[in-house]
Amino acid sequence: MRRNAGLFVAISVLSGFGSSAMSLVAGIWILDLTGSTSLAALAGLCVYAPVLAGPWLGGLLDRAPRRPLVIAVNLMLAAALLALLTVRGPGQTWLIFAVSCAYGVSYVLIDAGETALLPSAVAPTELGDVNGWRSSAQEGMKLVAPLAGAGLYAWRGGHAVAVLSAAMPVLVAILYAVLRLNRTPPDQPTERAGGPRTGLVVLFGQRATRLPIVLAAVSIAMSGFTTAGAYAIVVTELRLPTTFLGVLASAQGAGSILGGLIVGRLITARGPVAVGVAGTTLFAIGCLVRCLPWWPATVVGAVVIGVGLPWALVAAVTAVQTHTPSALLGRVSATANTAMFGPLVVAIPLGSAAVHLGARPPLIAAAAICLTAVVAATLHHRSTPSDDTSTAPAPRRTAGTGPTSR
Repeated sequence: MRRNAGLFVAISVLSGFGSSAMSLVAGIWILDLTGSTSLAALAGLCVYAPVLAGPWLGGLLDRAPRRPLVIAVNLMLAAALLALLTVRGPGQTWLIFAVSCAYGVSYVLIDAGETALLPSAVAPTELGDVNGWRSSAQEGMKLVAPLAGAGLYAWRGGHAVAVLSAAMPVLVAILYAVLRLNRTPPDQPTERAGGPRTGLVVLFGQRATRLPIVLAAVSIAMSGFTTAGAYAIVVTELRLPTTFLGVLASAQGAGSILGGLIVGRLITARGPVAVGVAGTTLFAIGCLVRCLPWWPATVVGAVVIGVGLPWALVAAVTAVQTHTPSALLGRVSATANTAMFGPLVVAIPLGSAAVHLGARPPLIAAAAICLTAVVAATLHHRSTPSDDTSTAPAPRRTAGTGPTSR
C-alpha cells in the first residue's frame, strides 16, 4: 500500500509539473504570436470549459477498464502536445487552443480516473492521507513549474516546453502501469445503467457526499469570485506593485502544502463533513483578514486561504471515494469535479463585475456566503439521521473499484 501511495504522489508531481508549466506558456505563446491579450486569456478558458462535460466524460470510466483508459488518455495527451512542434506563426495559433482543450478533457478523465483508482490501490484508512499528499504535491508544482516553464520558454521557445510537457504524461502512464491494484467483487450490475443523472443522484442523494461537495463547491467558487477583489486590494487599496501578487500566490501555495500534509489525519479523526466545514470557515476567515489595510495581513490571509481550500477539496474527494459504489465511481467522480469547479465559469466574471463596487465588498460577500454555507451544513448534519441514504445506493465498504480497474 505504501508503494502505491508513493506512486500516486509521484504521478501528482509529474502531471502537476507538466500541466502548470504548459498552462502558463500557452498564454504567453499565443500573446507573442498574435499580440492579443484577449486571445491569450482564452487559452485558460479552453482548459477549464471541458469540466462542464464531466458527468458525460466520467461515464467512460465506468464503461471501460479504468487503468488502461487513463494510460491511453495520458499517451494521447503527449501526442497532442508534440503536435505543437508544428507551430511556426500566427496561422498555427489554433493548434495551441486545440491542445489547451485536449488538456481540459484529459484533466476531467484523469482526475476522475485517479479518484476511481485510488480506493483499489490503498487502504480505506489511507485515502485521506494520500489525497492530502497529492494535494500538497500539486500545489508544490504550482510554485515551481510556472517559473521553470517560463524560463525554458524564454531560453529555447515554446517547442522546448511542449517537448518537456509531453514527457510528463508518458512518465505518468508508466507509473500507472506499475500500480498494484486489488480486485473486489463488482457492485450490482443495475448500478451501471443510466446517464449523467445517475452520477447526480448518487452524489447528492446521501448526506455523506452531498455536504462535503457543496462546501467545496462554495469555497472554490468564492475563490474565483474574490480574484479581482484580491488584485484590487493589492494595487488600489495598499498601492503595492503588481509583483506583490506573486508573494501572495507563494504564500497561498505554502499554506496549501501545509494543509495538504495534515488534512488526512483530520479526516480520519473527524470525518469529511467536519473537515469540509473547517476548510470553508478558514477560507472565509482568510477573506476577511485580507480586507485589513495592512500588507502583512494580506499575506496571512493568503496562507489561511491556502490551508482552507485543500481541506474542503480533499474532504469532498475522500467522501466520494468512500461512499460511492465502485461501478459508478468514474462518473460520480467526474460529476463531483463539475459540481466543484463548474461554478468558477460564472463566479470569476461576477467577481470581476462586483469589484467595481470596491475592493473589499467581494471579499466580505464571499466570507458571508461561505459562513452561511457552513452554518447550513452544520445544522443539516446535526438534524439529519446518520443513515440518510434512501435516495442513493448503499455506501461501499471495501476498497476497490471492481473489475473495471484492471
